[in-house]
Amino acid sequence: MKLLRSTLLLLLLLCTSNNFAQIIQTTLDPNQLPPLPTNWTKKNQVGFDISEIAFVNWSAGGTSSISGLFKGEFGRTYIKGNHKWANELIVKYGLNKQDGTELRKTDDAFLLNSTYGFRKDSITNWYYSAKFNFNTQFTNGYNYPNRDIAISKPFAPAYIFLGAGAENSNKKKNRTFYFSPITLKTTLVLDQDLANQGSFGVKKAVYAPNPLDPTQQILIENGQKVKAEFGILVTGYMKNEIYKNVFYENRLSLYTDYLNKFGNVDIDYDTRLDLVVNAYVKANIGVHLVYDDDIKTKKDVIDPTTGSKSQVNDGPRMQLRQVLGVGLVYAFQ
Repeated sequence: MKLLRSTLLLLLLLCTSNNFAQIIQTTLDPNQLPPLPTNWTKKNQVGFDISEIAFVNWSAGGTSSISGLFKGEFGRTYIKGNHKWANELIVKYGLNKQDGTELRKTDDAFLLNSTYGFRKDSITNWYYSAKFNFNTQFTNGYNYPNRDIAISKPFAPAYIFLGAGAENSNKKKNRTFYFSPITLKTTLVLDQDLANQGSFGVKKAVYAPNPLDPTQQILIENGQKVKAEFGILVTGYMKNEIYKNVFYENRLSLYTDYLNKFGNVDIDYDTRLDLVVNAYVKANIGVHLVYDDDIKTKKDVIDPTTGSKSQVNDGPRMQLRQVLGVGLVYAFQ
């Protein structure tokens, strides 16, 4: 009888130890732990739009072509108490190929935004803010069909905005308005040939006639690669669902310099309509308008004597780009 009681007690202790070990193991399993709280929110989204048209013995005529556009949008936002730090990276690159022509660029952008804001309490939507903006391109740009002379290059131009002001951010309405009366705008043209031409508003090179050959000129001073301005910056952003699965997005930037033609406003307006088919397929229609008095359009000029081709400035113009695309979108953490 004593042996039986000892055996039962031993079995009870073994079962209890086994269950306790399972409880401890389950409790400490990292896969079962809830995610730790974080003050960061993320946005990672890449997409590819494609459009194609082909003609074979088409009596009405036409040119076959195919276009592709890669785009990515990445965001990191930190919110803690009354502090907010929002970061956004936008990249785009598009190409087009038509029968009988070389591959041509249709879109090229690298845009980085970073805004830090502090508000007095958790009720107001107004923040004391500081903003940094940088944008440039990936590859050379040409005034097609001329591919011999580049009219723009990576970091030629590149634009940097750095300033402080006030921002109104309404998360519920997905709307942001920023006003800065003290903004430093820096224009970089890090290609010497473009800087010598005075492209994008930098001071152009100084030349003098060659005493040995009056038809030639001698370079006296290189063009400057950096231009600094100080002025007022106003930006706005809004995105609304105007109908089920139809989103309307607007981005606006206005800048004027205090010292150089105050009141002459640089305009950058990008508007887009997104039609969401499902989580992976989206159609979009967009219009991008740019006006900058420092950006001169180029036109090709042929010398009647030598037949050589060159480019000259043709004054500032309103720039317009229209996009209609259907493609795939993938969002990930």
